[in-house]
Formats: sequence, C-alpha cells, structure tokens
Amino acid sequence: MIALSLAEIAAVLGGELRLAGTDSAQTLVDGVVDTDSRKMTPGAIFVAKPGAETDGHNFVGSAVAAGAVLAIVEHPVEQAVTQIIVPDAVGALADLAREVVARVRAGGGLRIVGITGSNGKTTTKNFLARILADEGETISPIASYNNEVGAPVTMLRVTHDTRYLVSEFGADAVGSIARLAGLVQPDVAVVLMVGMAHAGGFGGIEATAKAKSELVSAALPAGTAVLNVDDPRVAAMRELAESRGMSVVGFGQGPSADVRADDLEVSASGTSCTIEAAGERHQLHLRVLGAHHVSNALAAIAAAGVLGVATSVAIARLETVEIAERWRMQPMGNDRVRIINDAYNASPDSMAAALRTLAQITAPDERTVAVLGAMSELGETAGEEHDRIGLLAVRLNIQRIVVVGPEARRLYISAIGEGSWDSEAVHFPDQDSAFEYLRAELRDGDRVLVKSSNSVGLRHLGDRLGELFS
Repeated sequence: MIALSLAEIAAVLGGELRLAGTDSAQTLVDGVVDTDSRKMTPGAIFVAKPGAETDGHNFVGSAVAAGAVLAIVEHPVEQAVTQIIVPDAVGALADLAREVVARVRAGGGLRIVGITGSNGKTTTKNFLARILADEGETISPIASYNNEVGAPVTMLRVTHDTRYLVSEFGADAVGSIARLAGLVQPDVAVVLMVGMAHAGGFGGIEATAKAKSELVSAALPAGTAVLNVDDPRVAAMRELAESRGMSVVGFGQGPSADVRADDLEVSASGTSCTIEAAGERHQLHLRVLGAHHVSNALAAIAAAGVLGVATSVAIARLETVEIAERWRMQPMGNDRVRIINDAYNASPDSMAAALRTLAQITAPDERTVAVLGAMSELGETAGEEHDRIGLLAVRLNIQRIVVVGPEARRLYISAIGEGSWDSEAVHFPDQDSAFEYLRAELRDGDRVLVKSSNSVGLRHLGDRLGELFS
C-alpha cells in the first residue's frame, strides 16, 4: 500500500483513532492490508472482519505478533496496537481501497482493467497479467480474490510504481459487481460470458446477464468495453457501453469479432489456432489445455491491445503460460496415467467444456475417465443441469464415469439411463472410497479428468491421484 498517516486513514474511514505506544496521528503506514492474521508482515494493517464462525477481533493479538501496526476494528480490543474503530470493517476495507487507488491514479500512470463473466475470470486475469507484466509493475488477484474482501485487498497492493491493476469481479447477487467495480472505475471492462454458474443465486440467466453488465456501467465513460461477441447476452452490452460513450472491442470466433480465432486444433499439448486482429494473422499455440481457453486468450489479447500491446507481443507472452492456475486444467500424473485436475470450480458450461477437452485429447488407444462431483449454486435448475452433464459424458463416449458424493448422484443416474449401465458409470459416497476404486482401476493409457465445484473439494482427490501416478 502507499504510505498514509494514521490520521489520513482514520479520516478516509470516518473512524475513531486510538493511538498506542509511540504512534502519533502523523505516523506513516504502508504495509500489506488483509483480513487474515496469518498474512501479516511487519508494518501491516489488520482488518478485523467479523464472521459467523470466526471473528477477526479474536485474532488481533496474532496479527500484532506477526507485525501488524494498525488494527481496523468494529469495537476496541485489549491489544497494545493502534486501532481505528469503524462501524463496518468490510466497508472500511472498501473505502480504503477506493482512496488508495484514486491517489495512485491521480499520478497519471495507472491503468485499470476489470474482468467478469460466469466462467474464465481467473484464467483471463492470469493471461492478461502475464502479458502486462513485461510492460510494467502489474498487480492482479491471488487465486480468485474477486469478492467483497478479495477485490479490495488486491487493490490495496498498488503503489505509485504500479502501472496496471487487473481486477477480477465475482458476484453473489445483483449489485455486487457494481459496488466492487465502482471502487476503481476500470479503464477497460472485460465481459467474458453469461452462463449458468451461480444462476440460482441471481434468480435466472437474465438476472445473471444484468449483474455482469454492471461492470460496463461502472467503467470510466471514456473507457473501453471488451465483449465476447460469441455470447448474445454479452454482445448486447455494446448498446450500454456506447450509450455511455465507451469504445467497444469484440472478441470471439465469429466474423463480427475485432479479435478472432479460427483453425482451432486441440491436442494433449494444448490448443493451436490462428488469431486475426487489425487485419493481421498470427499463430498461437496455447499450452493451457482446452479449446475453451482460446476465448479467454482472445479476451486477454484484446484488452492488452487496448492498452497498447501489439498482438504479436501478447501472443508470444501467452505461449509461455503452462497452466492457467492451480486446479484449473492442471496436468498431473505421468506419461502412463495423465491426470487433469480441474476441480477448483464447476458450472454446466465449464463442466461440458472440460469433458469435451478430455474426449479431444485422448487417443484411440487410450481410455477416458471422468471423475465428477456436484455443481453448486444452480438453484432450481440443478437437477436438469446434472442430468445434462450425465447425458453429455455418455454421448462423448467417456469410458469410465466416476461420480462422487450424494449431491451428484443424479448425474450418475442420468448416465446410467443413457446407457452406461455395465460398470461404465459408478457412484461413490465420498472421496476416500472413490480413491480406492481409482487406485485399483486406473491403468496405463488412461486420461483422467477430475471436475467439481470448489465446495465439493474434489481438487484434493485430484492431488492424491496426481501424487499416486507421479
């Protein structure tokens, strides 16, 4: 964080400053800011976030022991540390992020990119951050820091030397993206897709589309919207962007895209395609598994182009990326048994894309094995969406369908009903029993996909399989 005095921070937060030790109102603080006491370093600011299960106020002592010099709290705590008392600690975190980014931006050197979409946010964020890192100091979220805590914590990492801030915006309800993106007003607003991920929480896909469009509404009026023109709901956001005076760059595989891909070839070593932009054609070999990641690469190339990075340069940097993120199409295992651990998250769209990738990269003399868990947050559509994935797995001729957990049993029943009744599809109540089955069942030449929503935790089963065949 940039250096601010304790008095300045208290004023920004509208809080009561209570000094401790030798601190004065003019004492400067410029350490990391976080709600996790385990991430404190000398000079840090600890935000005591209350919670239903754990209350951050109980960890102020641990934060101070690790080096925190300031605690932002909702009530005074009995610790020898300077405190700023505020009515809402999470709201204070957002207020501080807004102020810090505004001060850095006022210096004229900071450009901000916001990314949202039902799928692909983290991969696109990582692609874009890799492209921009060679241009200047680039701050981007760790993992999927895209909520009311993670997004401001990321924003607070900027300094006066930061040239690019890449923010990822998730949402659990209509209005979430508006609040988070409104903290920084991105210069570039990237909308990837509108799908069924979290649709249950929004009340349907049209409400999901409205929530994603909040990023376009929150961007700078003189900014640029980078839109997936292959998705009709995203393409329709052009009207909103242009009504605000924004420029629009479309990406996709269709003929209307400004940055487009064609001639896709998928293999176990990645995806090759031709990128066309500004009348020029370039070859891209993306090492990240899955044809669906080409769309994320296009989004990153388009956003980088808005920021002045040539397409050929962006492509060269993308080709150095080996995995999008841990547990996202992460290759594991060995040449005999290859594991693809893609169980950080799952939606109907990403589940279908991962299954298609498994089928595409498996040779005729190899066997496809899909280890599947539940997709969460689908609301009243959960049953039919699990049915659809079970049917798709059979129709793709996935040779072993291993379904884990009671929440995913309907997927298993659908696979059975579609024809996988002769031991091709099996169901296990938990990861341990699934692991024992797989340890005995997997053989040379197997290509194994592990996929589920994050809450199901199959990524840990994927790790165990990866270690078994390492």
